[in-house]
Amino acid sequence: MLDKQQVAYELVMGAVEKARRADSKQVVIVTGGPGSGKSVIALSLLGELYRQGRSALHATGSQSFTQSMRRYPGRGNSRIKNLFKYFNSFTDAEQNGMDVLICDEAHRIRETSTNRFTPAPKRTGRSQLDELLSAARVPVFLLDQHQVVRPGELGTVHSIESYARAKGHDVRLVSLDEQFRCGGSRKYEQWVLRLLGLADGGPLEWNGDQDFEVQLAESPQELEAYLSTKTGTARMTAGYCWRWSDPRPDNTLVNDVVIGDWARPWNVKNDRAVGDYPPSALWASEPNGFGQVGCVYTAQGFEYDWNGVILGPDLTVRDGQLATVREENKDPAFRSRKSVPDSDFDQLVRNVYKVLLTRGMRGTVIYAVDPELRNHLAGLMRTART
Repeated sequence: MLDKQQVAYELVMGAVEKARRADSKQVVIVTGGPGSGKSVIALSLLGELYRQGRSALHATGSQSFTQSMRRYPGRGNSRIKNLFKYFNSFTDAEQNGMDVLICDEAHRIRETSTNRFTPAPKRTGRSQLDELLSAARVPVFLLDQHQVVRPGELGTVHSIESYARAKGHDVRLVSLDEQFRCGGSRKYEQWVLRLLGLADGGPLEWNGDQDFEVQLAESPQELEAYLSTKTGTARMTAGYCWRWSDPRPDNTLVNDVVIGDWARPWNVKNDRAVGDYPPSALWASEPNGFGQVGCVYTAQGFEYDWNGVILGPDLTVRDGQLATVREENKDPAFRSRKSVPDSDFDQLVRNVYKVLLTRGMRGTVIYAVDPELRNHLAGLMRTART
């Protein structure tokens, strides 16, 4: 692990010992952008705690991420697979019943663990954050605040820290924002944040990074062709601007993402393979995932070498600034203006594209459907053409 990652790791291990000696709760919050090593810390902690015989679990709010953890680190060992849970698994957990609960991708924490399928007697109204904080003597939250992408997600430093301090718990914070693994680019992430209006200062011209390749494609065909020439893992993603059909009876996928005469299917919706197409949880890691278009709910939490991003027609440019177009978005989570006001929609869509644009570890190629946005990007990326 790198320096800041080691600081976070040692802080948690020290908190475990302190909580045991003082019979108290210690809360640790670790923040960092894509590629900063949050999941490296999470898995390193889980492995060491497991070796020491401590009671510890890893939890996320993402089915794709949790299923991948069970499939790869937990391969062939049911005991290790059972270390990976979901955030809604702790509704009945004993208070301080374990030493450590590692909440990875904590930006996915929701208001409550209940949903429309929860039986009425179990609808207690208790917050999911309270359940997670209560379950362990050392709850650890690893998050990127710019990855809140759905209505009802509450995982921010402010919300977690405020709630924990109101309960009288000690809280320690570590930021990984200045530390990246060998892949990825801090410069590129800042360029994305400025482009999307998630950081102050307005859009910047991209003038290159010797360790990270950024290209602008003039068509989706160019984007896909660029990715197909690269060695290593490569995936295409897009904003949720096209319908998402169920598979056909013959186990083929519908080419829902249609741009001119180019058409590709979304990734598989569910956790079962469809023909030769991998289940949604394995879209980012299985070779046959290439050729389908991933959405934010499948791509979030994963990284691949080469990243192709289609900026859908829900993004345009007005007066030199990026703007969102609600009518072009097809995400069912954003359908109701009552539950998701326009201001919330605008923020969430910008976060969605921040996630999609920062999955690549070696490079990213971008295509924008909207002509105004294409021209805007061309002005910012004069040196970045395929």
